[in-house]
Amino acid sequence: MNDFLAAMGLVLVVEGLVYGGFPTLAKKLATEVLSMSENTLRGAGLVAIAAGVAIVWMVRG
Repeated sequence: MNDFLAAMGLVLVVEGLVYGGFPTLAKKLATEVLSMSENTLRGAGLVAIAAGVAIVWMVRG
């Protein structure tokens, strides 16, 4: 459970860096996401999940 909370904290740090450090970029990315198809977003999400699992597996394995 501690690892999960640490991972969630790191996600919040990265999100905060984008929104706090580069708000114009965050707005641009948000508008680009709205114009993308659902299949493209789904594919990107699945790739991100696979990359995250691979990273955790390599680090913790």
